[in-house]
Amino acid sequence: QVHLVESGGRWVQTGGSLRLSCEFSGPHFSTYAMRWFRQAPGKEREFVAGINYIAGGTHYANSVKGRFNISRVNGKNMVYLQMNTLKSEDTAVYYCNAAGRGSYFYTTGTTANDYWGRGTQVTVSS
Repeated sequence: QVHLVESGGRWVQTGGSLRLSCEFSGPHFSTYAMRWFRQAPGKEREFVAGINYIAGGTHYANSVKGRFNISRVNGKNMVYLQMNTLKSEDTAVYYCNAAGRGSYFYTTGTTANDYWGRGTQVTVSS
C-alpha cells in the first residue's frame, strides 16, 4: 500500500521561493514515476511537474517551466518541488502523485491507479 504525505506549504511573498516535500511510504518507490499537481480555488486540478522513476527525465507545465524544479532521492523515498519566483497564480493546494499503471512522468492526466497525498497549501501574495 502506497502512502504519500506532503509538507512545506505555507504563505510566501510574491517573488519568493519555497520547497515542497513528499514522503513516500510503501514498496518499490524507485519504480514509480512521481508527479506534482495543484488545485486552485474554483479550478480543476492541474499537472505541475513529473519525474521519471530513475530521475532521468522530467516534465513541467508551461506555466512553471524555468521556475520550478522537481527532484527525487530514491534512497530516502522523497520527492521535492523547488518553487522559485513565485506568483500569486501559483496559489493552490499542491498534491503529490505516484503514477499508477497507465500514467507516466510526462502524463498530465490521471487514472484510478494513481496514488495521492492529501495536499499542502501554498499561498503567494504581496
